[in-house]
Amino acid sequence: MNIADIIQAIQANRVRISDHADEEAQADKLSYEEIYFSVLHGEIIENYPTDKPYPSCLIYGQTFSGDPVHSVWAYNAQNQWAVLITVYRPDPNLWVNWRERRVKKP
Repeated sequence: MNIADIIQAIQANRVRISDHADEEAQADKLSYEEIYFSVLHGEIIENYPTDKPYPSCLIYGQTFSGDPVHSVWAYNAQNQWAVLITVYRPDPNLWVNWRERRVKKP
């Protein structure tokens, strides 16, 4: 997946937001402007090419004030729409530099 496709969809207002993503955004006090900003200046850190019904990816970005944000996006290449599946403020205990999952200790 290419982040440019998701950015184009955001800029063209071709975005669907799942109920789950809406609930998570509210719970973490993230506005859609902040979420979109985090994608526009972000990077894909994980790809999920076999997700159904569309491939998806995890994007790391930052809010306007520099706080880390993770968002999972699916992309429908046929109609060029992006779907925000979930969004959250990552837990520093679970991530290294917000980009790499920490290895769980037994």
